[in-house]
Amino acid sequence: MGTPDPGSEAARTIEAIWHIEAAKVIASVARMLRDVGLAEEFAQDALVAALEHWPAAGVPDNPGAWLMTTAKRRALDHLRHEKLAAPKREELSREFDAQHTIAAADFNDRVDDALSDDVGDDLLRLIFTACHPVLSPEARSALTLRIMGGLSTDEIARAYLKPEATIAQRIVRAKRTLAAAHVPFEVPRGTELADRLASVLEVVYLIFNEGYSATAGDDWVRPALCEEALRLGRVLAGLMSSEPEVHGLVALMEIQASRLAARVDAKGEPILLLDQDRARWDLLLIRRGLAALEHAESQSGPLGPYTLQAAIAACHARAATADATDWACIAALYDALAQVAPSPVVTLNRAVAVAMAFGPVAGLEIVDTLLGEPSLENYHLLPSVRGDLLARLDRIAEARAEFERAATLTRNARERALLLARAAACTRGHRPGAVDP
Repeated sequence: MGTPDPGSEAARTIEAIWHIEAAKVIASVARMLRDVGLAEEFAQDALVAALEHWPAAGVPDNPGAWLMTTAKRRALDHLRHEKLAAPKREELSREFDAQHTIAAADFNDRVDDALSDDVGDDLLRLIFTACHPVLSPEARSALTLRIMGGLSTDEIARAYLKPEATIAQRIVRAKRTLAAAHVPFEVPRGTELADRLASVLEVVYLIFNEGYSATAGDDWVRPALCEEALRLGRVLAGLMSSEPEVHGLVALMEIQASRLAARVDAKGEPILLLDQDRARWDLLLIRRGLAALEHAESQSGPLGPYTLQAAIAACHARAATADATDWACIAALYDALAQVAPSPVVTLNRAVAVAMAFGPVAGLEIVDTLLGEPSLENYHLLPSVRGDLLARLDRIAEARAEFERAATLTRNARERALLLARAAACTRGHRPGAVDP
């Protein structure tokens, strides 16, 4: 029996189900095998089986359980083929048989509740494994989208504007690295948890940021990546409800995502924060973000970097107009963020807030301390911000040169056009807000 056409309704239905169920299936099989690569392989086998059988037989009443059972049967066959020690094999067989006594003939009518046992724990283990620091940030992002998001290699490649072969190789190498390093399929405990959690949150936010402000290509925003990161963040928040920084990250992403529709015009051209039509901001996402921020702030201990950034985003969200923004509060929050997570980028954003609160001279003084910073040598937002502040001080020729330099550094076509337009228009007046602080 052949597989359905990729554009058919059956294929789209199966793809949607897979997107929802993939992580749970892979996580559960990985618990059996202690190998994420093999788990993903057997989960893919289950997907292929679904593509072969469901168009004719119909989608099962519990498609997730069908996929789970099929993948686990593949995994058990593998374990038997590898001739594991008899006690272990018998133990796994008993566990499998206890959970999967469903006969094929009436599978749709009787689904064992045990199929869902430990799914939450398994998902946590899978997230922490895919985001292990032994992998590069790029490999962590690709692998996470693959196994947690259920995205195809082609979808990930298109999202990051990379050749499909590059992404495929990145994913293969990531799985081999995890296996070679004998990374345990577990959630770390004690002091190690904080370090590993930071890696997990970093990956989710990297994915979100690539969608919110694309580093390259013809589109300034890629909402699909933002949605995927938000989904991952919400899953993580549901699994780790007592971790304030998880909720802080979710709050930050929810509030920033609320602006997506207002960040571009009908032609896809960028609209800077202070020029956005705030009526187009998504109030539901803002409410969700503020609720997550309240949850994060209610936990004990000092505020972490994601919660502080969410508080900054909340200042913008609460302002009905750009003029109503509490820039002094934002500057104070950046001061706190610089203490918790100091970086040149945080300092640059703080400079923007200080300039808005106390004038461009104060902001420019901070920016100029960054001119010799090696990590910002090719960072286009440094000359962009500096050009903005120079224009506000009527240093027009200098401002134009900074915007032109910024345009040469960005790899995003939309942003380059915006910066060149600002360079050309700076002699006719300038509207501040070169970055979203």
